[in-house]
Amino acid sequence: MKLTKILALAAGAFVALGGQLHAGDPMLINGAGATFPFPIYSKWFAEYIKVDPSVRFNYQSIGSGGGQKQIMSETVDFGASDGPMSDENLAKAPGKLLHIPTVAGAVVITYNLPGSPKLKLDGATVADIFLGKITKWNDSRIASLNPGASLPGDDIIVVHRSDGSGTSYIFTDYLSSVSKAWESKVGKATSVKWPTGLGAKGNEGVAGQVKQLPGTIGYVELAYAHQNHLPFADLKNSSGHFITPTLDSVTEALATAKIPEDFRFSMVNPPGDKAYPIAGCTWLLVYEKQKDSAKGEKLVQFLNWAMKSGEGLASSLDYAPLPDNLRDRVLKRIKTIQY
Repeated sequence: MKLTKILALAAGAFVALGGQLHAGDPMLINGAGATFPFPIYSKWFAEYIKVDPSVRFNYQSIGSGGGQKQIMSETVDFGASDGPMSDENLAKAPGKLLHIPTVAGAVVITYNLPGSPKLKLDGATVADIFLGKITKWNDSRIASLNPGASLPGDDIIVVHRSDGSGTSYIFTDYLSSVSKAWESKVGKATSVKWPTGLGAKGNEGVAGQVKQLPGTIGYVELAYAHQNHLPFADLKNSSGHFITPTLDSVTEALATAKIPEDFRFSMVNPPGDKAYPIAGCTWLLVYEKQKDSAKGEKLVQFLNWAMKSGEGLASSLDYAPLPDNLRDRVLKRIKTIQY
């Protein structure tokens, strides 16, 4: 099913409620956060109506930073983030927050060049482009990685996220792992002080800017590049191989991740000949003790369905499902949610 159709179904599921609830209407569970997993979550919410018509999900795709803030202030029933919450923010929350990993995906380097050439890039070059050190498309460092490619002498226009973003967290986590200059000057976070470029809101906004403006380069989740028919680069991984971002190469990256008890982990620049280097997991953020018992029960039922059935829908939208051993661990964690 095409992404646009999936998003339309999810929107229709909420619009059908008329924007308000009345006696006998389905229970509404509100969530907010990451744009990175919005395509798969929209698919899940639309499919889950068939499983339990008594509940609807209203998910606001506002970025991981917004999702963390809203779940901490308890203005939503669940949050969503592609960057794990910090110890500091977890300590500020009014209750114990659980990280529930759902799927993994690729952050791709996309661009707008004449003829849409298939580029190859390495980490150091990408870091220096986003640091503003490489400013022309025909720079010798880009040209040397792409012999024979027709590269214009145009300025490179960097596009980055303007909102608090888990996609930015994954991307800056990667840049920090491959560039000491990036690590010391910018660092990794859901929101950073970008050295150069234009800001855009959401994966949707970055994809839109790159699609419209010649000479741009940006970073988006793979599904958004496919949906907008944007080219994306192969990236050199830690083993020295140029890897195309695909379901298989993200699965390879996920297989190498060391996952602690609290499920907060990074999977960028992993070992493995076939692993794509800018991949990340995304999490749902849920309180261990649910204040609303009825909503809590429905949320737990949905989470169990997502792990057992929803994971099977991930690959059709370019996300890697959790491996069986991790999924089993997550199901055990879901059992600890009290309502």
